Amino acid sequence: MENRPLEYDYTIAKMFMLTTIAFGIVGMLIGVILAFQLAFPGLNLMLGDGLAEYTNFSRLRPLHTDAVIFGFTLSGVFATWYYVGQRVLKVSMAESKLLMTLGKLHFWLYLAVVVAVIVSLFAGVTTSKEYAEFEWPIDIAVVVVWVLFGMGIFGLIGIRREKSLYISVWYYIATFLGIAMLYLFNNMEIPTFFATSPSGESGIGAWYHSVSMYAGTNDALVQWWYGHNAVAFGFTVPIVAMIYYFLPKESGQAIYSYKLSLLSFWGLMFVYLWAGGHHLLYSTVPDWMQTMGSIFSVILILPSWGSAINMLLTMKGEWQQVAASPLIKFMVLGSTFYMFSTLEGPIQAIKSVNAIAHFTDWIVGHVHDGVLGWVGFMIMAALYHMAPRVFKREIYSKSLMAAQFWIQTLGVVLYFTSMWIAGITQGMMWRAHDEFGNLAYSFIDTVTVLHPYYAIRGVGGLLYLVGFLMFAYNIYKTMSSRPVEERELQNASPMGA
Repeated sequence: MENRPLEYDYTIAKMFMLTTIAFGIVGMLIGVILAFQLAFPGLNLMLGDGLAEYTNFSRLRPLHTDAVIFGFTLSGVFATWYYVGQRVLKVSMAESKLLMTLGKLHFWLYLAVVVAVIVSLFAGVTTSKEYAEFEWPIDIAVVVVWVLFGMGIFGLIGIRREKSLYISVWYYIATFLGIAMLYLFNNMEIPTFFATSPSGESGIGAWYHSVSMYAGTNDALVQWWYGHNAVAFGFTVPIVAMIYYFLPKESGQAIYSYKLSLLSFWGLMFVYLWAGGHHLLYSTVPDWMQTMGSIFSVILILPSWGSAINMLLTMKGEWQQVAASPLIKFMVLGSTFYMFSTLEGPIQAIKSVNAIAHFTDWIVGHVHDGVLGWVGFMIMAALYHMAPRVFKREIYSKSLMAAQFWIQTLGVVLYFTSMWIAGITQGMMWRAHDEFGNLAYSFIDTVTVLHPYYAIRGVGGLLYLVGFLMFAYNIYKTMSSRPVEERELQNASPMGA
């Protein structure tokens, strides 16, 4: 009997690819609006006094962060898992009706949760905890969505034909376990419906409101243990999983060192969890805990750079592919931004540097050179690689992809350089004093000085958004072009490698 190649089922991967693009547009559009609101405060009232409540900076900001983190990025993680998981485990989703059902349930419930988040945040219903703004009913739904994702991962592993687990699978498993632990512990809360007032009145709060089980310093510690590691297991670990699969597949090169990939994996798993204290330097948190956060942040350079160097050395002897392929450009520059961001963060965690950097726009610049340059570039590269194989069509325009790369690269550079200058300027002006020991500048003095840098940041974000719209258009046109066989894609060069 003839052995036919395994037919993978990309139904769920396609669904999450579309939400990745949709939430990317929404999240980045809101981000651009916020950037220009900071540069031109009048834009906070852009829809008039009646709707200002829903369009001002404070109402839109959590929508921006959550749309990018839990919409764009998580959708990208889900989309790539449902693609990569089948291929590295040599098993099709279609072989299990249970897995297909779980996958579809995962998608639709995830979409329902996203709608609930958008409605609640626009309405101002929030716990006010950064990256954990959702009230308890939504939190419970998030847990169900995450459990369905985990069942999909381990279900596919359970019926695999490939005995060994490729390194990318390790990182996807760590993403699931890490975020599960973080989310559960940080979102321990008590609905105020069950609370009692001093006069004995019960049910003093709306049924959907809640208060954290932690208080004061403990609440801050748990929140930034969660916040920092949400970045670890949302923006780092799954993105490393992606590049360990997509860069070798696209370039035709084996990973430079499999041992280094394992060493970096366990280094990240151990070190990252201890670094969250650097968000609380010069606060009421015990000094030894602040110092521990700083030390582990510096140590974190080693496993982070271990992964990034491993990625770059994968291209050893094949650097001509970087010039020839816009897709490989995205991944290689993304790895470079990963190195850059994971050096910048530990530097900011050093106490003497943090004294200047904390609460300034330098922190904002650090976050965005990582998210835009590393996470954004890598997810777009992954979807570009997947699209021809998922939709059985050639990429619509490689020249459009190349133009997008340069536009977005310029946008990222404008963004983080303007925020560097703005942040260090802020830090120095806030600390400056005259010969009598009085502060040399008022807060509004710093705001005035930073205006041009805020405008440049807005332009940088706008360029990145324009590039993302080009990406969305390219994928849309790819979906609607002439179908081709996968063997044609494999023979295409260099995009189909």
